[in-house]
Amino acid sequence: MNDQLNYLTEKVAKGLMTRREFVGRAAALGVTAAVANTMLATSAKADTPKRGGMMRIGSSGGESTNTQDPALTASEVPLNNLRAWGETLVEVDPNGELDYRMAESVEASADAKTWSFKIRKGIPFSNGKDMTPDDVMKTMERHSNEDSQSGALGIMKGIANMKVDGDNFVVELDTPNADLPFLMADYHLMIQPGGGMDNPGAGIGTGPYTIEIDEPGVRHAFKRRDDYWDSENRGWADEIEQLVLNDATARTAALQSGQVQIINRVDPKVAALLDRAPNLSVQSASGRGHYVFIMHIDTAPFDNNELRLALKYAIDRQEMVDKILRGYGSIGNDMPINASYPLFDESIPQREHSIEKAAEHYKKSGHDGSPIILRVADGAFPGAVDAAALFQQSAAKAGIPLEIKREPNDGYWSEVWNVQPFCASYWGGRPVQDQMYATAYLSTADWNDTRWKRDDFDALLNSAKAELDQGKRKAIYSQMGQMLRDEGGLILPMFNDFVAGVSNNVGGYVNDPNGPVMNNKSHIACWLKDA
Repeated sequence: MNDQLNYLTEKVAKGLMTRREFVGRAAALGVTAAVANTMLATSAKADTPKRGGMMRIGSSGGESTNTQDPALTASEVPLNNLRAWGETLVEVDPNGELDYRMAESVEASADAKTWSFKIRKGIPFSNGKDMTPDDVMKTMERHSNEDSQSGALGIMKGIANMKVDGDNFVVELDTPNADLPFLMADYHLMIQPGGGMDNPGAGIGTGPYTIEIDEPGVRHAFKRRDDYWDSENRGWADEIEQLVLNDATARTAALQSGQVQIINRVDPKVAALLDRAPNLSVQSASGRGHYVFIMHIDTAPFDNNELRLALKYAIDRQEMVDKILRGYGSIGNDMPINASYPLFDESIPQREHSIEKAAEHYKKSGHDGSPIILRVADGAFPGAVDAAALFQQSAAKAGIPLEIKREPNDGYWSEVWNVQPFCASYWGGRPVQDQMYATAYLSTADWNDTRWKRDDFDALLNSAKAELDQGKRKAIYSQMGQMLRDEGGLILPMFNDFVAGVSNNVGGYVNDPNGPVMNNKSHIACWLKDA
């Protein structure tokens, strides 16, 4: 009974149940109203932030090739590391509003072409040096450099000029863009001393922790800074340890045994069962994340759009949502935008599964019948190997010879993703359409993982940036989405919920549609109730 009551009090604390409902459910378990109210009061007190202890998280998305260089961060383990030691100019909160970090305010010109970020004073880096507007500018310059291989390169392309003006970092754009502040929330743009020019992987930033142990592919440990500027809101644990647990079974076991307090990427197959386990809960946030199969459209046989369409019609999206996501998500439409985006066009027709159309397009492609190699690993996304098997089975019905090559998790994000011409992957989405398109579909974007390079698409993206009329902007984004849907190299069968496992001893956990485990900030924003 105690486990049931603890579960109910957690639901009240998270706003998922009213006090009246709790008292009624407790009465059914034989608990009086007076005792039930006392339990709620005790629970509320326990949810007050507490400082101390060791917060341990178990994460998928890490490998031996990881570095602390923000420019190269491509998966969840290194992103969690960045959040521990670094910060960006702004962040996006769970409600989609700007949360000011290194910038204390932002102002724009009337035409949204010039933006001025007022930089906070007296914020120390972990090396003792105060962060300055010059550090901000040098950071942005590094991520604007082709040689940096930065994942933020695409969104930096629209900047015509940057300068420091007193306490302000000023950005002048080629064309107006009302979404620019949201672009500055990109996690690659962690402010570093001197922009990180000399040593980008040093892990020195303005975040609440310093790096103590850095063992890529194994574990990363951090110690809280006494001089952190925002200690009233972040950095509750004395220490943080992140264990790299790419295997879903190992992550789940680590949470159940108490080895870690938070895990990412709970496998939907076990989520319902895990949620019934004592002393923990499963948290799920719907958002912009998507699980995908990506084709390089400049590489045979994927340079043939008839073949791409054949594969898109062959995949059974509803089957994948049902069998892989188990209800923790929704079907996709071969474009990276869904209803989570404010300018989403709901009138775009949903592509339906059709063996007949798949076979028709495959025949038109003139493909020679040789195996089409799809590379996949468990670490690509939860259930990726099973999803590939379902894809293979439905493709076979259309006569498409899809062959699955299973790759090791270690090295997948450096040796397979964005390297091999057809593989499984995932995207966490971005706060606004401009950022999603600029990061992954602009011709010059370093993370253009489908090799979609179209001058007409780039022109539409630039015109959308400059369009301040929301109706006209929505129409442009709609045209872009349909272009990708019908001609791109993206097969997007499903939008995934962000599913995490959280110990009941963790306080302050909230679901965030911007990314997994509180947009990768759970370890710095949550606290241990028994600390």
